[in-house]
Amino acid sequence: MERARSFLQSPTYGNLVTVLSIDGGGIRGIIPGTMLSFLESELQKLDGEDARLADYFDVIAGTSTGGLVTAMLTAPDENNRPIFAAKDINDFYLEHCPKIFPQDSTSIIGEAVEKLKVVRGPKYDGEYLHKIVREKLGDIRLNETLTNVVIPTFDIKRLQPVIFSSYEVKKNDSLDALLSDICIGTSAAPTYLPAHHFETQNSRTGEAREFNLIDGAVAANNPALVAINEVTKEIHQGNTDFFPMRPTEYGRFLVISLGTGSGKCEEKYAAANAAKWGVLGWLTAGGSCPLVDVFTQASSDMVDFHLATVFQALHSEKNYLRIQDDSLEGTVSSVDIATHENLNNLVKVGEELLKKPVSRVNMETGIYEPAHQSTNEEALVRVAGILSKERRVREMRSPHGKAEGCRRSYF
Repeated sequence: MERARSFLQSPTYGNLVTVLSIDGGGIRGIIPGTMLSFLESELQKLDGEDARLADYFDVIAGTSTGGLVTAMLTAPDENNRPIFAAKDINDFYLEHCPKIFPQDSTSIIGEAVEKLKVVRGPKYDGEYLHKIVREKLGDIRLNETLTNVVIPTFDIKRLQPVIFSSYEVKKNDSLDALLSDICIGTSAAPTYLPAHHFETQNSRTGEAREFNLIDGAVAANNPALVAINEVTKEIHQGNTDFFPMRPTEYGRFLVISLGTGSGKCEEKYAAANAAKWGVLGWLTAGGSCPLVDVFTQASSDMVDFHLATVFQALHSEKNYLRIQDDSLEGTVSSVDIATHENLNNLVKVGEELLKKPVSRVNMETGIYEPAHQSTNEEALVRVAGILSKERRVREMRSPHGKAEGCRRSYF
């Protein structure tokens, strides 16, 4: 049964549509985990220790590891509060990633075994991931999340993306899958983890729907645009949860998009080498999987290019905050080297990223360059203030509020 979401998740009482988006990236989910922990702590300074991110965002979107984080932030416990606080995310990764991605020997023989495993099947069996996700999320379904979620996956039987959306599930309950199945599906990165099959049933027709899913990153590693499209579609269709606005009125959106880092500055692959690769090379060269690296990075960058251009063109740059580190080198750029040393190094990467200046992607080079002098930490403090004000406005204007007040913009 669908949980009744708070009026705070109804933008019709506020000034903004608030969107949080989290990229895919395996163990590098620790990096956005650090950003989320900081943002939630700032909200708690303003609104009390019970404040949670799900209280402030109309939509939380995530792909692959970002989909798992999305579920952690929005799945309800027995008190109808998120089962995880943002500060718990990195502890989860540090505890469980070494078991999800067990590391074999780094000897020459060990490397040969790894390559053989990739040729014969997925690098990891996924059993521990399935176990821990089912244990944490239980029988919670998509319709029960505490705020709207959007989690992209890709169905390899139909060769098309499947977007698990809180908005769509109201119209088509065959999408009302267990959150655990959705998380396992969106995390099933080709060559790393096995594809995931499950079925749901339409309550009205009784018909079963079959899903054969792999990592949503093949369609949208950066799900920010998918989330905005879901909202835009609802506005166009007259959803009364939204205040009157044009579907493309991006100035009324506040979008926080968190990347999981990349190794662009490392210049990992050269055409001279790639020209000699066969199937094995594209799957294993450089101790990684170049094919997966290429399509996930391309997907993320294309979305960022588009959104940065649109928000700039509409003079709404401050409404779009992308936090990404493209200077990762060595093992921290991996999606699966889950040694305790590497995981702790990723925590440090996230902490250092907070201190770096807010950056925007250069459309010509693809490299992130400082946009102005404020740091990501300072930007998130500003975002926390905006979110807190927006929440108070909604409380005041709601049927349970004290007064209607007049509409105003914070920008």
